[in-house]
Amino acid sequence: MSSTRREFVDRSLMIAGALALPKTWRPGGGLIRSEWPSITPRGKASKALRILFLGGTGFIGPHMVRYAMYRGHTVSMFNRGKSAPGLFPGVETLLGDRDNGLDSLKGHQWDVVVDNSGYVPRHVRDSAELLKNSVGRYIFTSTGSVYKFDQDSIDEDSPLLTLDDPKSEDVNKYYGPLKVVCEQAVRQIYGDRGTNVRLHIVAGPGDTTDRFTYWPVRIDKGGEVLAPGDPNNPVEFIDVRDLAEFVVHLAEQNTGGTFNAAGPSLDEYGMAQFLYGIRGITPSRVSFTWVDDAFVQEQKGRFPLWISQHGPARGIIRVRSNRGVAAGLKFRPLAVTALDTLEWFKSEPEERQKKLPLNLEAEAKILEAWKAKKGATK
Repeated sequence: MSSTRREFVDRSLMIAGALALPKTWRPGGGLIRSEWPSITPRGKASKALRILFLGGTGFIGPHMVRYAMYRGHTVSMFNRGKSAPGLFPGVETLLGDRDNGLDSLKGHQWDVVVDNSGYVPRHVRDSAELLKNSVGRYIFTSTGSVYKFDQDSIDEDSPLLTLDDPKSEDVNKYYGPLKVVCEQAVRQIYGDRGTNVRLHIVAGPGDTTDRFTYWPVRIDKGGEVLAPGDPNNPVEFIDVRDLAEFVVHLAEQNTGGTFNAAGPSLDEYGMAQFLYGIRGITPSRVSFTWVDDAFVQEQKGRFPLWISQHGPARGIIRVRSNRGVAAGLKFRPLAVTALDTLEWFKSEPEERQKKLPLNLEAEAKILEAWKAKKGATK
């Protein structure tokens, strides 16, 4: 049996096994087909920590809070109390605002603070300074968008973006550069007690962006699916529960430094591996038609998670997470992420589901034009 054939069989068996297992509810949130014991630590942490979450009611925050509570940690949350109030009954909630409204944080002590809501350097600097003598470690949730993407591979030491206007707080215009300055503030104030986690596109139950969700939903819809670009073109994302478990693990191990958090594997994960892997979690009749990079771009086709490996943003799909894996980052199988995401999405209200545009007509037009071009060249 060839190595390619063997790898295909191994992946098929993994997916089939995932489908055969009974559903359970994980403490990290979301329905899954198994507990995948190599991923999630069992039981309580060896030492209970006091953890403060700045934010905690968006997409990634609730997964972190749930997992921290599952591990036996005492959790406090700081937010404005406007988004999902009462999401965690019994959890201490300190009301305030990152913009000159931090008074409720005074007079407390925590082992760790996890900053999920820092986008403007002034806000991060204010909270970091105020908490400097009240917490042991400051974990800042940063982003892979801090990097210059026009490079063939990216690790934590790769060149970063610079903020052209140091006075600007325009997050829409300077999202990545502002995060760079936020990271710098954490390092300057906390030194070795600071930790920066540069997350990638985040996938899983609760995702509001639909960047990953598009593919399980589209493939489950069935029919002929346009597969963009080269089958080996890399795809990267991180399951929100893998991210949550990693951040809590860093807190438990008191680990400092800067870490990329990009999956779904330490090795490159191709578009074909991605699409066929998702195909395995749905009984829908599906066929894939591969359309090359140049033609997709010529037709102005845009598909979530697909970034050409030959384009100026190619670095974003080759972010290396070796340092994170060495520090405890783990990845659950694609089949688990895809199935959980699809089941969660189908449980959402119809109004919410309609917000995900599949653009089937535009996809069909590109496929028709592609076939016409291929037919003309025969």
